[in-house]
Amino acid sequence: MTTSPFNPKRRRLMLGAAGLAGTGLLPAAAALAQSYPNRPITFLCPWPAGGTADATMRVLTKEMARHLGQPVVFENRPGASGMIGSRAIAAAAPDGYTIGQIPISVTRFSQLGTVNFDPLKDFTYLARTSGQTFGIVVRSDAKYKTLADLVKDAKANPGRINYGSAGVAGATHVGMEEFCLAAGIRMNHVPYKGGAPALTDLLGGQLDVLVDSSSWAQYVETGKLRLLATWGAERPPRFKNAPTLKDAGYDVVVDAPNGVGAPAGLPPEVEARLRDALRKAVASAEFRQACEKIDAPVMYQDAADYRKFVLEQYVHEKRLIEKLNLKEQIKNG
Repeated sequence: MTTSPFNPKRRRLMLGAAGLAGTGLLPAAAALAQSYPNRPITFLCPWPAGGTADATMRVLTKEMARHLGQPVVFENRPGASGMIGSRAIAAAAPDGYTIGQIPISVTRFSQLGTVNFDPLKDFTYLARTSGQTFGIVVRSDAKYKTLADLVKDAKANPGRINYGSAGVAGATHVGMEEFCLAAGIRMNHVPYKGGAPALTDLLGGQLDVLVDSSSWAQYVETGKLRLLATWGAERPPRFKNAPTLKDAGYDVVVDAPNGVGAPAGLPPEVEARLRDALRKAVASAEFRQACEKIDAPVMYQDAADYRKFVLEQYVHEKRLIEKLNLKEQIKNG
């Protein structure tokens, strides 16, 4: 009698392996995830060097490296209001070796149709880390002593006052346009690739007004710039003498929390390692001191809560796009 070469047990093992391969759960992949990281990690910052997000994210990555046991290489990818760096994160391999800061404005740009990625599908959100203190500043020799002075001149000269922001449809641009709408004024927007070069031009006299996160803080304290208003719900401790927009009578509050993410499809074991490292890095004295230095409140959220926040922001941005007619603004330059 001839013995059949068919072995039911062998067949079951082969089918099981095929099923694991289809779900990406082969033992080799699991082992790779467990050994993560075994080489340097690249962290993409979508803003120029010298800005507030750059300053805090550099400290964050140093602290992450301590807990991950591998260098976290910091790389600036500025441009398009943070979207060039965000696109690079979305397009990277989901292996945990490319992560970065994802501006919350991805929820706006995706709905404006100016980016080719989906913020709800193309990222693994790891943690929200900190917020920002936005403000409207002018040079100390400017004729505007108060926000009311600026509003009065803008009403008398529609479109003649230049203000700089970190880019078209970014948080500072949209926030300023929301304020202008509330104040019944029109100003001329000058977009930059980040807050740092806009600050340089304000100091050099090429701009009338700057709207930015607190890159201006040291210059306000040394008397080179004047802070007309901040945009948060409350006055920051270091600048209690400057009103918020709400204090000045405008129902506008603007914040843009910093978050860290990776490409979609990150292995769960790798995601867990990164989330743990981020949680510890945000809790470190070094990161908190870096945030305090630029008046950036620590606003930690782990992955689940952060993703919920992103979804809520997506809905909010849909309403804001319609309210400010942003698609038409972008179309008209």
